[in-house]
Amino acid sequence: MEPQPPPPPAVETHFADLCKELGVDEGVASEAAALLEEGKGVFLTPPLFGSKSPEDVERLCFAFVLYCVAKLKGKGMKEESSRVRLWKILEGCKLNYNDFFKGSQQLLSKLDHVLRSRYGTDWEDLLELKQLQSLVNLLADASRFYCKAFNELFLSASTGQEPGSTTSNPDFFCFGWLFFLALRSKSPELFKDLVSCIHGLVAILAILLIHVPAKFRSFTIEGSSHLIKQTVRGVDLLASLCHNYHTSENRLKEMMGKFHKAIEEFFSTKAVRASECKTETSGKIDTDGLIYFRDLLDKECFHSNFEKLEKLTTTTSWEGELDLEMFLVNNGNIISAENSSRDFSNLSCPKRVFETLASPAKTIKNMLTVPSSPSSPANGGSVKVVQMTPVTSAMTTAKWLHEVISSLPEKPSTKLEKFLSSCDTDLTSDVTKRVSIILEAIFPTKPSGHCGGSMGLNCTNAFDIPWAEARKMEASKLYYRVLEAVCRAESLNTNVNNLTPLLSNERFHRCLIACSAELVLATHKTVIMMFPAVLESTGLTAFDLSKIIENFVRHEESLPRELKRHLNSLEEQLLESMAWEKGSSLYNSLIVARPSLASEINRLGLLAESMLSLDDIVARQNFHAEDLPATPSKKQAADPDENGDTRSPKRLCIESRSTLVDQIPQTPSAKQSYTLKAKWCPLQSTFASPTVSNPVGRNEKCAEVGVHIFFSKILKLAAIRIRNLCERLGHVEQTERVYNIFKQILDQQTALFFNRHIDQLILCSLYGVAKVSQLTLTFKEIVNNYKREQQCMPEVFRSVFVVNTDHNGGLGSRHVDIIIFYNEVFVPAVKPFLVALIPSGAHPDNKKNHNSQIPGSPKSSPFSNLPDMSPKKVSSSHNVYISPLRQTKKDALLSPSSRSFYACIGESTHAYQSSSEDLAAINNCLNYTTRRINTRINFDMVSDSVVAGSLGQPNGVPASSDPAGSFSFLSRKGNPGPDS
Repeated sequence: MEPQPPPPPAVETHFADLCKELGVDEGVASEAAALLEEGKGVFLTPPLFGSKSPEDVERLCFAFVLYCVAKLKGKGMKEESSRVRLWKILEGCKLNYNDFFKGSQQLLSKLDHVLRSRYGTDWEDLLELKQLQSLVNLLADASRFYCKAFNELFLSASTGQEPGSTTSNPDFFCFGWLFFLALRSKSPELFKDLVSCIHGLVAILAILLIHVPAKFRSFTIEGSSHLIKQTVRGVDLLASLCHNYHTSENRLKEMMGKFHKAIEEFFSTKAVRASECKTETSGKIDTDGLIYFRDLLDKECFHSNFEKLEKLTTTTSWEGELDLEMFLVNNGNIISAENSSRDFSNLSCPKRVFETLASPAKTIKNMLTVPSSPSSPANGGSVKVVQMTPVTSAMTTAKWLHEVISSLPEKPSTKLEKFLSSCDTDLTSDVTKRVSIILEAIFPTKPSGHCGGSMGLNCTNAFDIPWAEARKMEASKLYYRVLEAVCRAESLNTNVNNLTPLLSNERFHRCLIACSAELVLATHKTVIMMFPAVLESTGLTAFDLSKIIENFVRHEESLPRELKRHLNSLEEQLLESMAWEKGSSLYNSLIVARPSLASEINRLGLLAESMLSLDDIVARQNFHAEDLPATPSKKQAADPDENGDTRSPKRLCIESRSTLVDQIPQTPSAKQSYTLKAKWCPLQSTFASPTVSNPVGRNEKCAEVGVHIFFSKILKLAAIRIRNLCERLGHVEQTERVYNIFKQILDQQTALFFNRHIDQLILCSLYGVAKVSQLTLTFKEIVNNYKREQQCMPEVFRSVFVVNTDHNGGLGSRHVDIIIFYNEVFVPAVKPFLVALIPSGAHPDNKKNHNSQIPGSPKSSPFSNLPDMSPKKVSSSHNVYISPLRQTKKDALLSPSSRSFYACIGESTHAYQSSSEDLAAINNCLNYTTRRINTRINFDMVSDSVVAGSLGQPNGVPASSDPAGSFSFLSRKGNPGPDS
């Protein structure tokens, strides 16, 4: 008899081996093992990661646990510099950065309670995962640019080395990247964003062109397409590089000055004018203003200089979590190019969405009609669209910011001052004061009393001031420019120059400033501050910002298309989920516009708190403004209802709720059926306090105006996504039915959107329509096709918010997969809409063959009105009978028509389980004979009310012919997952 193979080593053994291989400290290893044990049920559950193999899931969880403990336990300890770093952990687990960050997002929410109890409430900030992911994206983009540009200017490795040579192009190539990393490590304030990094890398390319022997170049000076700018003295090297790579010549010269000083410091060598040092590398180049270093790349000094750079790139800061040199030699394995930038890569889909949302002429019929674009799923995606890289888009938008915006005046123009002075009181000083305070909160130039994290802008130092001041200036100039355009348009539409209601509205100005600052940050692609950080700094909510984006795009005609698409991407994020989160000001408007939702909003505690006053922002930032006029918030305190800024909207709504309920109808009126008809609405109404009457008329509150506009945008976005998904699934004919269900939910079951993502409602609506249409479409097919959509995030179908109520009536919450949400919450709420889709006479109940009978079962009674008390045999080969149920239990069951809406029968018995496993589970239940079965039949099953009800029915008619009448939850031991 052959010996049995040894059992596979346990997870704990694997983890211990990994820690030993990486040389992890014993204290860190033991604590990591304890954390792994505590969260193993969450970590290693297959549904969390869908189709990943158990080995992949295990490696990802090991890396996540080890990094968390090494980072959080080692924070502030003396031996922190020697602890295991993220790059080493990923190397040991054979993971790339992209897979790690993507998997970590799913683990963070699941382990919040565990990590919070161990490391405090700020554990997520201390991990710095978001900052690291942004830095990985930035350096991946920068290194790709450097590789491409170097290969354009210099020979490849195969042709760039001569026999017997001690240096080659790969050496010079690595030297340039290490030089960039060394200066970045020494002066990180110089490279806070992608635009700065590109200027630095172009400066390095210029230095290499001056110092690397000419034989290594891929071109000759005469007739070169790389150096096309000429002067009377020869090729203008810097101007040519700026032309090729869309950089600013002044900024490039400034960056080269920084590198020249670094070379003198790093290598102890003196700079000389290139014009005074005739070399073969400077032939036919205008050397005026260029600098040359004799011992920089000479054969005798090169290797020693290279070793110095390798030592200088070593850092003990938070960036030490990454192996920065690997971005050059193994860029493709670090992070895929398509994932390096969400905003500007893969532009075909965002362009289509943006053009649809931005055009008032587009109707719902246009959005539901196919085909829609050459790259749409309906056309197979056969036509390739040339995509703009993150670097190209960043440099293009930076050029616009430099040429169009930077040349504008620093203060309000004469025309804008005229609008401000035409108000009831001159608001010029208020506007300038507000800009100064809000932009200082976004781009602080002075250290604050608290430091939220190592990457936060609040942790500024002296070197950060020039960068922050430049960004503040760009944002303020853009703000003044758009504000003037808005004033002109509002004045033209209202035929008045006195725009006091709008220009005195605090929320309107902050939204405009926040939008301007976000565009400046997006242009530079900084890792310092990422959306939605501007909302936190300005005291705004997602719903507030959603009111200004469309107007911003409309009134800034020169805005580059890349920035328009960025704003469109932000608006999608705001519409799809952020505006529905707890604490959104949307709920303060809904409680006024739809009083019937007030109880649910208050029960869940969704209302937003009051917006921070300017005084509060000043105090929080610890900067002083005594020399400036009084903050606008103080002047507005006397009239809170007009602007809705100083009093809490929550308090305002609660105090006046009893009056509002009497004034506003409880059910939606005709005007609340939100359509896509384009109409102009003054910004004054959009930003006014929810309880203020609409100045345009129609006897409605401003809250109704804001909600109407917001819901119209939701429907536009939903129409596009429904169309795309139906195209992918090959059921275009169902597009309009799914849209109509979604629209009814938004209008009549709005509470289903609370704390949820609109795609969750789209997926459920699509599946519900498929069920009532009797399509052979499973949730697995829907989710698999949804994964191919650009906006897809696993959290959408794996983590849906559901409210729980305990035995004491207290509220709780949990996150479940999309199918559990569909069964427990969606179907009971949307049941009437789904039933309405079934043609009359086509209900499954009506198709049932009542004469069908299992052989061996007693014949049915001729008195069909009376309840049949006889047990019925359900198998011709086994003695298996069923008995009638009590009425209480019968009421809890579903009729066949109702059951047809649920995602339960025939799909799976447990989440993420194969069909063979389902059958095995059923067989186990049927073959389980170790337990003694109680064969006693209880005939006391039918109540008098059932008998009386049955006697009152005519022959042949079932007791309940309403398919929705017996609609209730179908209990079962397991719930299928979205990948079932």
